[in-house]
Amino acid sequence: MPRIKPHPLALALAAAFSLNPALALADEDAPIALPTPPKAEGQTHVTADDMDGEMNVELKARGNVVVTRDDQKLESDWLDYYQNKDRVKAGDRFKMTRGVDVVTGTTLDYNVADYSGTGMDPVFAMGKPAPAAKGAPASTRPMSTVPMRGDGQQVDFRGQNLYRVYNSRINSCEPGDDSWYLNSSLLDLDYVNGVGTARNARLNFYGVPILYTPWMDFPLNGNRKSGFLPPTFKTGSNGTEVALPYYWNIAPNYDATITPHFNDKHGTMLGAEFRYLQPNYTGSIYTEQLPKDKVTDKNRYAWYATHNQTLAPGLSFGYNANYVSDPNYFKDFGDRLSIAANVNLVREAWLSYGFGWQGGSANATLRAQRYQTLLENPAPGDIPYARLPQLIFNANQQLPQGFSANLQSELTRFSHPTLQNGDRLVAYPSLSWSLDKSWGFLRPKIGVHLTEYQLDALPGQQARSVSRSLPIFSTDAGLYFDRDTEFLGQDHLLTLEPRLFYVNIPTRNQNNLPNFDTSENDFNFAQLFTENRFSGSDRVNGANQLTTALTSRLISQENGMERIRLTVGKRYYFNQDDITLAGVPQQRTVSGSNLLLGASGDLAKGWRLDSSYEWNEALKTTERYNAQLRYNPAAGKVLSARYRYGRYEQLDNSSLYGPLRQVDIAAQWPIAKKWYALGRYNYSLADRKPLEQLAGFEYNDGCWSARMVGQRYVSDLTTTKNAIYFQLEFKGLGGFGNNPVNTLKLAIPGYSKTNDL
Repeated sequence: MPRIKPHPLALALAAAFSLNPALALADEDAPIALPTPPKAEGQTHVTADDMDGEMNVELKARGNVVVTRDDQKLESDWLDYYQNKDRVKAGDRFKMTRGVDVVTGTTLDYNVADYSGTGMDPVFAMGKPAPAAKGAPASTRPMSTVPMRGDGQQVDFRGQNLYRVYNSRINSCEPGDDSWYLNSSLLDLDYVNGVGTARNARLNFYGVPILYTPWMDFPLNGNRKSGFLPPTFKTGSNGTEVALPYYWNIAPNYDATITPHFNDKHGTMLGAEFRYLQPNYTGSIYTEQLPKDKVTDKNRYAWYATHNQTLAPGLSFGYNANYVSDPNYFKDFGDRLSIAANVNLVREAWLSYGFGWQGGSANATLRAQRYQTLLENPAPGDIPYARLPQLIFNANQQLPQGFSANLQSELTRFSHPTLQNGDRLVAYPSLSWSLDKSWGFLRPKIGVHLTEYQLDALPGQQARSVSRSLPIFSTDAGLYFDRDTEFLGQDHLLTLEPRLFYVNIPTRNQNNLPNFDTSENDFNFAQLFTENRFSGSDRVNGANQLTTALTSRLISQENGMERIRLTVGKRYYFNQDDITLAGVPQQRTVSGSNLLLGASGDLAKGWRLDSSYEWNEALKTTERYNAQLRYNPAAGKVLSARYRYGRYEQLDNSSLYGPLRQVDIAAQWPIAKKWYALGRYNYSLADRKPLEQLAGFEYNDGCWSARMVGQRYVSDLTTTKNAIYFQLEFKGLGGFGNNPVNTLKLAIPGYSKTNDL
């Protein structure tokens, strides 16, 4: 193919541009660049099929024009370049690449030195990585930019990383997906400060306007900024409620969220949260205020505050305070999770100091703690004692030959509105030895549990002092055996792990001691290997007993997956002495504890089994068992079935006990392309009624998603409540409605948020 001869003026320009723009000539098929010195920052490089013009006045380039300067690259059909002004005019089409931003259009008037100009009929993609021009410096914008694409009537380039678009449409979807758009008459994209601002903005969903605002702004880089957050909407037994949160980015380390709520059943509520973060402390304050509830005609409110602070190396301070106006607050304004979790609201503050030395460490904590009990007409025993104050001191010291010395101690003042008050001093020094080998371990321990009480006077009873001293000896020992085996044609490791745990504590009558903070622990595998079956320090069981347990595991040598774990455990008593929670000695009628069995593991790809079984030795019957089988072959696909049996169990959300028979079925499963069905059915066979029913669906289009869930649940023994969740979420813009994700995670084991699939 014939080669175009260089124009004499072009040769002169090429020589003249060696210190500023670099110029190249080309044949009809590809540009041929003239040799130029290495291009420095701030130089402009132009290539084209044909060039003509006058040096330092105007250069005309035609055909496959490419202009590069720093992180800018301009491609067009033709170009007029005014060198002395660093200004270009381009058409009939142009493509401007600036760092990670790409803008195409019809005509362009642009200054390559200060990144300013105007383009017509723009189509743009902002925040997506684009190939940089050869030799150009990296973009100055952080790569955490939220991708944004759209089009408009005109774009003004207002500097590096600054844009203004007229009559624009934008979204954060992939090219070709126009399911939703934010239309605006004027759109500013400020990637310097990470803020987008739209005026006369309309959110269109499949062509239907669903939201209008005369002005809105939004973050472009994931950073926090002030502005309204998407509104939330929820409905159910607690009323229909609409909330519009406003986020106030006060400073990089301070922010606040102010949320007015309107509830058609209760009235207008105002919520506010203030958060702070400093190098040495952090915390938050939250409140909800409802003047004159339309249902109760009373002022209702909630306060929560947390604070954690480092005062000096090893010295810290904090508090956690919670308070609501009345016992029914969470029943009227919360969900199932908040109702179950908030029976006793804690209010506490603490000062803690920790220090260490060669081979040892210690920690001292001073705490003041009390509770608000959210029970109507509570019995005295339902109200926890306040600790005003409590001083805790713990220390340990490593000694030669595998020995270690430990101390656990506390001094507490217990206060109660109706029960006996008093002081309690507890000290538990102990000495232990540890032998840990690849084939097993041996860990004997000896100590003394010392307790001293100073009890206040009661009507008809004088103040008194009482003490208790109990020596404690325990030994924990285990062996580990393994061998290679083959299972289902794959290499596995089969283990056999026997374990013995012996405890000896003399039995002491403790019915003359108060019960400030003690309860009996649930009987399970973990409790088999503890010295004391009671929590707290007011009761210490007598013991001359040996726990025997055996665990066997089948482990895949390919990926370390535990295919199956089988466990069996039982405690044997060498004497019949026992202590009740009331502190009264009694004689056991059996020679051993209940028998515990367990089976769990990943049986096959996607299949998971978890089960436990307890056999009542005294009654020769099943005490309880639990079995759950879950099929989860991939994220977003989960089926689970669970059965719970209890001969005499604590009933859900109550202080009552009775027979427990529950069937629990839950699922999340795709039913069509992009559609997922959700459900849970928890039924009590003993009560012959459902405890929770949940059904709904999720739709994930990639650029937007929708969730609609209905829930009906038992909040107490006599009350059933309904809740309806609906959320429409737009990628990169946020969600509208009431988010049910936390509810779904609690209801459906293995639930996956569809946006993340």
